[in-house]
Amino acid sequence: MTAQTDESKDHGRSTDVVVNAEPHLVHGDTLTFEQVVRLAFSDANFSDQVVYTVTYKRGPHQNPEGSLVAGESVFIKNGMIFNAKRTDKS
Repeated sequence: MTAQTDESKDHGRSTDVVVNAEPHLVHGDTLTFEQVVRLAFSDANFSDQVVYTVTYKRGPHQNPEGSLVAGESVFIKNGMIFNAKRTDKS
C-alpha cells in the first residue's frame, strides 16, 4: 500500500517508511504527528473522545527514536518505523 502526504511539494524527495507494519511511500523531509496517524488509520478522527499515541525508531541522527504528539514533526529517512495506537476515552 502506498500513501502520499501533503508534503509532496517539499523537495520532491520520496521516502519509504513503515507505519504499523505497513510500508508507505511518502514525500518530503518530515512527517507530522497528524500525517502518521492518517497513514495508520484512514478513518482517523481527531476529537476529545479519541487519543492517538505515536512512537518511532530508526530515524535520522536528528531524531533517531522517540515519540510524537499533536503539532510535532520529525525528519524522516528510508526504513524509519512508526507505531501508532488509537485509544477511545469512553
